[in-house]
Amino acid sequence: MKYAVIGTSWITEEFIMGANLVEGMELLGVCSRSYSKGKALAEKFGAPRVFVDLYDLARNADVEAVYVASPNSLHYEQSKMLLKAGKHVICEKPITVEPEQLAELQAIAAENGKVYIEAIMYMFNPVRPKLKASMQALGNITSAHFDFSQLSSKYPAYKRGENPNIFNPEFATGCLMDLGIYCIYPALDLFGCPKDIWSTAQFLESGADSSGTTVFKYDKMLLTMTWSKIAQGFCGSEILGDGGTVTIDSISQLNGIKFCRKGGEPVEVVGETPKHVIMSHEAKALLDFATKPEETAGQYNEASKMALAVSTVMKKIRNQSGIKFAIRNA
Repeated sequence: MKYAVIGTSWITEEFIMGANLVEGMELLGVCSRSYSKGKALAEKFGAPRVFVDLYDLARNADVEAVYVASPNSLHYEQSKMLLKAGKHVICEKPITVEPEQLAELQAIAAENGKVYIEAIMYMFNPVRPKLKASMQALGNITSAHFDFSQLSSKYPAYKRGENPNIFNPEFATGCLMDLGIYCIYPALDLFGCPKDIWSTAQFLESGADSSGTTVFKYDKMLLTMTWSKIAQGFCGSEILGDGGTVTIDSISQLNGIKFCRKGGEPVEVVGETPKHVIMSHEAKALLDFATKPEETAGQYNEASKMALAVSTVMKKIRNQSGIKFAIRNA
């Protein structure tokens, strides 16, 4: 499958390195509004083409699929154009800002016989079944806490008076959209939709949410989630039951999973895997969904339904927390 990428950030490089591990994936081009940045990334990974115009990319018959890693506010329009042009699309999280947009694009993809998925490590990570299996020994699960608090590399620039995209509501960014989503995916996947949701957030002067807390209430347990872009967390996440506890060092990558029992030594369930290797499973899913649609229909439908469920819950959290965007299209 010949694919192109939109964007030249570090996450795009990680995806390309991951895709390089997948037999059948071939990087054809890089799309960037900056020709020099696009050319530099294309040369680094041996891509023969550079696009500075999205229309040129969409019209190029050789490009079969596109990885979209542009600012959040551009995901919907860019993905829509590409799907209508007959491209398979894998779009960085959050796949769209609004769940209604996602539902629309999923319908367009289906009408055109194309794949449209969210580039989210959790759903395609092969250790996900191991996490679920480790929970079977927990007994009665009474509570859980998922945390993704990562001090942003852009925060010093923000404190100097700059306004990086990640802290600019015009680009539909902020902590929930960037980090909180990594907590919501496993929450819904492992425990289902909650009976109630309570959410709150802290904000920067730019209007972007800098940290947040959400509680999912279930019949017999509470799940608390926290996220922050202005502080670094070290405690990780855990799922607690009367038979033991599962600890997770990285909820986004599902690295460092252990089973712990009172009075016993922790037992390793999952070790550490480099990020680009984890992202290779996203690229492999894209290829399999596109080339083996009947064989992979169940997994594709699961990923599509989960993406829509997560987007719907995130909108409710935004509304409760007062997170608002002033989206611009360029």
